[in-house]
Amino acid sequence: MAVVKGGANVSSDRSGISKIIDTFDRPGGASAEAAYAGTNTYAVGLENKPGKRIPKAGATASAGVGRAGAEWSFFDAEAKGPNASVGAVASAGNLSASAFARAELGSASASAGPLKATVGLSVDTGVSVGAGSVEAKLLGCGFSVGRTMGFSLFGTGLELNLW
Repeated sequence: MAVVKGGANVSSDRSGISKIIDTFDRPGGASAEAAYAGTNTYAVGLENKPGKRIPKAGATASAGVGRAGAEWSFFDAEAKGPNASVGAVASAGNLSASAFARAELGSASASAGPLKATVGLSVDTGVSVGAGSVEAKLLGCGFSVGRTMGFSLFGTGLELNLW
C-alpha cells in the first residue's frame, strides 16, 4: 500500500523496484493534519519527475481525525487516528487494479522500498488483481500472494513486494 497525499492508503500503487525507480530522487517532506476530509483523482505518467514516471490513475475519498506522515526517497512513514476511506486505483507499473473500503481506529506504518509494516486496528475490505498477484481482505483480515507477499490480521500486517 502506498500513500496518496490528500487521499487514502491504496493497495498496490507502486511495488518493489518500481517504487524505487519512481521515487529514488524524491525530496523529503512531512505533513500533519488534525481533522481532514477530501477526495483525490489523478492520472499521471511518462514524465521525468518523481512519482510521475510510471503511468497510474485512481480516485479516492477519505475523512479522519489525526494524520501525520513523512517521506524521503523510497522511505515512507505514517500515523493515523480514526478514519474511513474508499478508492479505486490502476497502475501500469505493476499492471494492477484495485478497489477498497476501510474503517480504521488508528494505525502506524513504515516502508523502505519493497518492505512495509503496519500496526493498527481496521476492517479493510477490498481486492487487488495484477500481473502475477492477487490481494484480498475482508474485515481487516487477508493476504497477498504473487508479486506482493503479505498478511493482515485486523489491520496489523507485513508486506514484501518481490519485484
